[in-house]
Amino acid sequence: MPSLRSRALSVALVVAGRRRRFATAEAVRERVAAAARRPASHLPPRRLGRVADISRTFVGAWPVYDVSPRGAEPSAQVLYVHGGGYVGELERPHWELVRALVTRARARVVVPAYILAPRGTADRTVPVATDLLSGLIAGGGDGGTVLIGDSAGAGLALAAAQRLRDRDGEQPSRIVLVSPWLDVTMSHPDQAAIEEADPLLARPGLLEAGRLYAGTLAPEDPLVSPLRGSFAGLAPLTVFSGTRDVVSTDSRELVRRARAEGAEVEFHEAAGMPHAYPLLPVPEGRAARDRIVELVRSAADL
Repeated sequence: MPSLRSRALSVALVVAGRRRRFATAEAVRERVAAAARRPASHLPPRRLGRVADISRTFVGAWPVYDVSPRGAEPSAQVLYVHGGGYVGELERPHWELVRALVTRARARVVVPAYILAPRGTADRTVPVATDLLSGLIAGGGDGGTVLIGDSAGAGLALAAAQRLRDRDGEQPSRIVLVSPWLDVTMSHPDQAAIEEADPLLARPGLLEAGRLYAGTLAPEDPLVSPLRGSFAGLAPLTVFSGTRDVVSTDSRELVRRARAEGAEVEFHEAAGMPHAYPLLPVPEGRAARDRIVELVRSAADL
């Protein structure tokens, strides 16, 4: 049974109309057009600068933020890839997770503000993310490297890990996927029933966002939909998913296929929780963040 606070938040999300952002293909296209006219800010909140040292560089056209604990040597490092359906920018909940990783896990967190769809398509975005991950692993020193992604960012993160494995045989210490969106075809037969209870996401808008991200590639291409790729030889995986999330089918399929291919998988499925619940200010979200912090700390000891 979900907590009273989480149930209240789900109701608030419905009342606020958050699901309208993905209710239709037209809604997604309008959102993309509005962002083209007036791009949203991806800047970190000022309060993060009180507890962390923040710098920004550019990798090609990508602004990349480097966030480290103030006055302390990082014990591990994280590449964090944010969600937003490939069409949404970094938002406060993403930065709150970064804050927890910096202050509680004493991690250096590298946060790319990658180019969004339709300009940023999988064939352009995944190679850059792969190079970022490879560079972080190579320069990691004694601390481990953890790859974390939420929602669409988890799809991009997993595709980058698969590409890096195929290219160099390299892997981070661990891969953490939060409510991962891994198959943009939205073709799983169970999604129709789950969608009715989802307070945040709907299939028509996700299909359109996935189409924009796919660009000239087929939506089934593993570069776009890494659920359709191979899981052999990947780093240990930790996956978080809620049952009121239309893309929770991706998490279950990932766990089944990855274990069948010999990958190590730790799976947390929270009953009654919505999409990306580990980023939410609810007891279940705090418990999930506690586990993520533990995993990053563990990577530092490897």
